[in-house]
Amino acid sequence: MELKRIVEAILFISPKPVTTKGLFKKLGGCSLKDVEDALNELTKEYNYSERALEIVQVSGGFQMRTKVDYKEWIKRFVKEKDVELTKSVLEALAAIAYKQPVTKREVDAIRGVDSTRVIKHLLSKRLIEIAGRDEEIGKAITFRTTGKFLEVYGLKGIEDLPTFKELESL
Repeated sequence: MELKRIVEAILFISPKPVTTKGLFKKLGGCSLKDVEDALNELTKEYNYSERALEIVQVSGGFQMRTKVDYKEWIKRFVKEKDVELTKSVLEALAAIAYKQPVTKREVDAIRGVDSTRVIKHLLSKRLIEIAGRDEEIGKAITFRTTGKFLEVYGLKGIEDLPTFKELESL
């Protein structure tokens, strides 16, 4: 099917996850169901084959990625694009991810230290964003994770974060 190969080419060149609706709007001449079917067929082809690539649903869209099994080989040829974060930054990111929307004061209380520097760092990496203002006195700024956060950590949505019970079992 020609549509399936067109979708494959788009997924291959796209640096960001591609949504079904985005494909539908740009392709024209086919139905949303046709696009969904092409994506589903393509995903099955890649994910149930011996290929080094897979198609994953992440951050509200689909993305073609190399399988984790080949990470060590790829690192030899391409500068790794993982977002390297310190323990303090990861602590703040976890607090925001699990409690969002959350104020800086709440992140400080969870961590037990001032989080100004790490929140600025997370904002600069585009892993979090301003979600609005708290309704409490003072109307503090609240933060939430971004689509990039979902993309970097391979999550379809925030509900895919492991539960505290799952984390404890590790």
